[in-house]
Amino acid sequence: MPHSPLSQVSALTFDVFGTVVDWRTSIIREGQLLSLRKGIDVDWPRFADAWRAGYAPAMQQVRSGELPWLKIDQLHRRILDGLLDEFGLRGLTEPELDDLNCAWHRLIPWPDAVLGLHRLKADYVIATLSNGNVSLLTHMAKNTGLPWDCILSAELVGHYKPDAEVYLKAADLLGLPPEQVMMVAAHKGDLHAARAVGMRTAYVPRPLEYGPNGDADLTPDPEFDVVANDFIELTQKLRSDFPKSNL
Repeated sequence: MPHSPLSQVSALTFDVFGTVVDWRTSIIREGQLLSLRKGIDVDWPRFADAWRAGYAPAMQQVRSGELPWLKIDQLHRRILDGLLDEFGLRGLTEPELDDLNCAWHRLIPWPDAVLGLHRLKADYVIATLSNGNVSLLTHMAKNTGLPWDCILSAELVGHYKPDAEVYLKAADLLGLPPEQVMMVAAHKGDLHAARAVGMRTAYVPRPLEYGPNGDADLTPDPEFDVVANDFIELTQKLRSDFPKSNL
């Protein structure tokens, strides 16, 4: 019986914020710890949502040329500075603000992420493919034990996802044609963009990414190659339904 084209996939690239790590819970926790240290009263869930809400518009400013190329660390700081008055954070010192901005370097993985990545790593090259800058992704991996084979970032090409250049550069750096790379993400737009350049796609929805009251559309699109509830199930599906041709 002929092998599925998916059996030719050699590498998996992963969206990170929301797909691998739980940014919202992490930012809330960082804020709560800051409140304990400083004695300040902040609605940290609302703050986390507001900080994240500035992410896509800030990247669009870079994409449109309104802003020069800036790393995600720099964009996160611009967004944070715009929230200081609203959330009563003007009393923080510059080192404290820098440390809060680096909370994005310390995000906590979803419960299945580390074990699931180790299992996937046994069969594939696994790499980040994130808008996060290289230093951010490296610190995050070091802090939480994420076992990447390599760190790939939008920073390396000077474009932000979903620009096609990001996905094509990732495949090029891995030395593979796009059809031998599978993009893994919790965000359908990310997968649509990857598929448009020829990459394979795996949808791993994270229903709690935006909290228990989040209302994101989690219905998978039929065009996605694989749909799994977490990385453990993704491993099982890839091994059972699309065994690699060289195993």
